[in-house]
Amino acid sequence: MLFTALQGISDRLRTTAGSVPSQCAACHAWPAQRVCTACTARFAQPATRCQRCALRVPDGVATCGACVLNPPLFDACLAAVDYAYPWAGALADFKFQGDPGWAGTLATLMRSTPGVEAGLQAADLVLPVPLSTDRLRERGYNQSALLVQHLSRPKADVLSLLRVHATEAQSGLPRAQRLRNLRGAFAVEPARAAALRGRRVVLVDDVMTTGATLHAATEALREAGVAHVTAVVLARTAAD
Repeated sequence: MLFTALQGISDRLRTTAGSVPSQCAACHAWPAQRVCTACTARFAQPATRCQRCALRVPDGVATCGACVLNPPLFDACLAAVDYAYPWAGALADFKFQGDPGWAGTLATLMRSTPGVEAGLQAADLVLPVPLSTDRLRERGYNQSALLVQHLSRPKADVLSLLRVHATEAQSGLPRAQRLRNLRGAFAVEPARAAALRGRRVVLVDDVMTTGATLHAATEALREAGVAHVTAVVLARTAAD
């Protein structure tokens, strides 16, 4: 059953990648979709994860101890894969090497994750975590917004959540410092706030490390009256 499910994911990845041949990013087979059938089966196996923060947990555990003691602001969190080979390299190409063509493949992997399809169907709106103006100008696109467009174009909303100021690089910082850096970094567009009140939203980002970015973005959405937030990410790091 597991192999059949993984085969289905790989088939959808091949369809999303299109008909132009390329090398598999993992095994370098040629020609292949961006991640070939065998590598998808090897590197995208389902994992048991905490329903609140998407960290790996033992089978039969729904919520990790940290989330029991200190629940996140968002109601649920779903992650497709661990932040590891080959997905870390794919994300680096996607974000930093000017390769937006990864968006469809990665979004298909996310959509194939248990719970994501149901979350998208239940949501009123699907929002990306926004980039600062400077970062957007530098990169040329918001990778999370591209994922949103592929996940649910009819429900995509790239205008309501704003990043109102840039923050210093978060890599390597502890969660407490990240939260301080991100305080007040996000806001809801005032003209669109009323439309968010009482709504269910899916909040999309590429990677979750400590959850500080998703926490800060969710805080802005809660202040606008959003009723339910499901965070969906491609990759989850091993620990906070």
